Amino acid sequence: MTTGLERVLRPGRIGRLTLPHRIVMGAMHLGWENRDDDGRALAAFYLARVTGGAGLMVTGGAAVSAAGADVPGYGVLDDVAFRARLRRVAGEVGAAGGLLALQLFHAGRYAQPAAGGPRPVAPSAVPSPISRLTPDTLSATGVSRIVEDFARGAHHARELGFSAVEIMGSEGYLIDQFLSPLTNRRDDEWGGDPQRRMRFGVAVVRAVREAVGTDFPVVMRMTGDDLLPGGTDRDTVSEYARALAAAGADALNVGVGWHESPTPTVQAVVPPGHWVPVASAVKAAVGALPVLASNRINRLAQAEAILAGTPLDLISMARPFLADPALIERSRAGRPVNICVACNQACIDRSLVGAAVSCMVNPLVGREADPEFEAEREDRAAPPTRAAPPTRAAPATQAEPGVRAAPSVQVGPVVRGGPVVRGGPVVRGGPVAVREPRTVAVVGAGPAGLRAARDLALAGHRVTVYEADREPGGQFRLACRVPGKADYAETIRFLTTELTRLGVVLHTGRPVAGADEGLLRRYDGVIVATGVVPRRVDLPGGALPHVRDYGSAFTDDALGPRVAVIGGGGIAVDLAHLASQPGARPPRQVTVLLRGERLGPRMGRSTRWAVLAELRRRQVAVVPGVRDLRIDTDAVHLVDGTGAARSVPADTVVIAAGQLPADGLVRTVRRAGVWHRVVGGARDTTGLDAVRAFAEGHAAALAFQRAAQGAGRTLRVGEPA
Repeated sequence: MTTGLERVLRPGRIGRLTLPHRIVMGAMHLGWENRDDDGRALAAFYLARVTGGAGLMVTGGAAVSAAGADVPGYGVLDDVAFRARLRRVAGEVGAAGGLLALQLFHAGRYAQPAAGGPRPVAPSAVPSPISRLTPDTLSATGVSRIVEDFARGAHHARELGFSAVEIMGSEGYLIDQFLSPLTNRRDDEWGGDPQRRMRFGVAVVRAVREAVGTDFPVVMRMTGDDLLPGGTDRDTVSEYARALAAAGADALNVGVGWHESPTPTVQAVVPPGHWVPVASAVKAAVGALPVLASNRINRLAQAEAILAGTPLDLISMARPFLADPALIERSRAGRPVNICVACNQACIDRSLVGAAVSCMVNPLVGREADPEFEAEREDRAAPPTRAAPPTRAAPATQAEPGVRAAPSVQVGPVVRGGPVVRGGPVVRGGPVAVREPRTVAVVGAGPAGLRAARDLALAGHRVTVYEADREPGGQFRLACRVPGKADYAETIRFLTTELTRLGVVLHTGRPVAGADEGLLRRYDGVIVATGVVPRRVDLPGGALPHVRDYGSAFTDDALGPRVAVIGGGGIAVDLAHLASQPGARPPRQVTVLLRGERLGPRMGRSTRWAVLAELRRRQVAVVPGVRDLRIDTDAVHLVDGTGAARSVPADTVVIAAGQLPADGLVRTVRRAGVWHRVVGGARDTTGLDAVRAFAEGHAAALAFQRAAQGAGRTLRVGEPA
């Protein structure tokens, strides 16, 4: 047992179900539950987590009726084909020794029906800011029918082979809508006072308990604080929790906030562990009944501290299992973990619109059934100890002609055992055995380059990374200074530690340029991941000494007390967030000047509003529609969107007006005639974000692997993807 995680790794219990440890993988709608593949992808997703040590896992919501589906394409338990897929998932997970709970779900007024689908229903006809629809008011008969739907769904779960059920009664969905005076305006047996408003949730738990019997675990996901003015008060929450326990719930999983709450709950601006007191209050109300804390807990060390410092019984962690399927086993073994950075870009933001979920820092989410996942699967089963083969490319430990020698990080070879087949030993880890490990140069150690290097090395190839800066990380090294994004540094740390473990040679402070054509020619393949450069803007006064590009603004503390940021994208928002953070010395007045009308238009749906609210709280001024900018020594002069001329005082002016590909090496690689791919910002900055960068890094590694498998001694030259 790993020192420091004794409480986390201690067995737990929900009802009659024994859990291997105190971490529950929380429910996540993945967007491929209804994929027509007989449940193959969904089963592979959960099996990857079982292999990585997950205990009880909760599926994404399974709608108990068509009207309860959240978005088009949602799985509905009345659908025979959907149940068949779930049977396969539950069967394969159970056969692998895993535990899987089916979440029973009804969206209520949040439902966003497909064209021609059933209209949303709710306790009262209160418009939804999520679906932008007004639901139909349920009749008393309709309410009773939905209670029966939950019971029937629970019966299906047990019959299909699941280990437990979780009832979704949190985050503002139907059961929450009955509990809240904001959305339940009835005056009948299902509403009118707190006791009648809580009756629906209690009735659902009681009906589910009757449907599954006394020996099948029932978890209720409930809201500990809806974070809505005029919402459910704390005394009612406590009374409700006790009523749920009396109705037959074996555990309460405490969520926080509704989707329409004005307070962020899961975004990176929320400090980790911030909502633990909410779960602790529920625990105080129910005594011995197991209670789970959730929301913004992304490390097992945090979970250990919570279990040590509170009476809480279990910890629910969802997104961290996207970032690292082997979260438990890596932590148990003392290995670095790929931390969830709470960016929400590829998970929650996609889920909100019904798209397939992935993960920024783990682009293999959703691809666990694909052959290339074999490398990850074997890596978790047996940490690699491969023998590094001789490489064709001589490491640049001394200066090549015309190139200055630079600091490097190099780790000696480690030995990895592998099967022996006809033709000699092979290195396992890729889609198929690697008979002849190849040499690959990765130029650039930002997100795309680090991911490509790690995946290539994991597949058994000999990899050398060249990074022009003195530290790896690229744009992530800038981002980790922004409030709420400190965990981005953990992503860099995870990947660089993986490179060390896998025997990758990393040269820092070592640019690769046109004079290095001969060097590149000595490799079997080259990944160009040289990133981006700030876009220059030709403005009057732009050459003044207090004008800087965004890179230098992130990397030093020489910002004056009055900062003007020119630009309106995500980088400009991050800079404003950084410059205006409390405790800055000197205290700063920050103004953002943008040509468009909307600040941060490409930021994620779940994050943008929270970050902009934080900028407003810090009194950051935003001036849209600017034109005719001119910079002088102490101000930026402009015409604003109303046509008025104005001057913005500024001791520091930061240009954050976009990026251009740092693609100067591409022509050199083509001349060298070597197989290559160009990835991330070096390929194209249109629509660039870290999700795309990590995904392209992985895709490049996979493309090389496929090319190497089908090639003779020399690979066919690859063109930029």
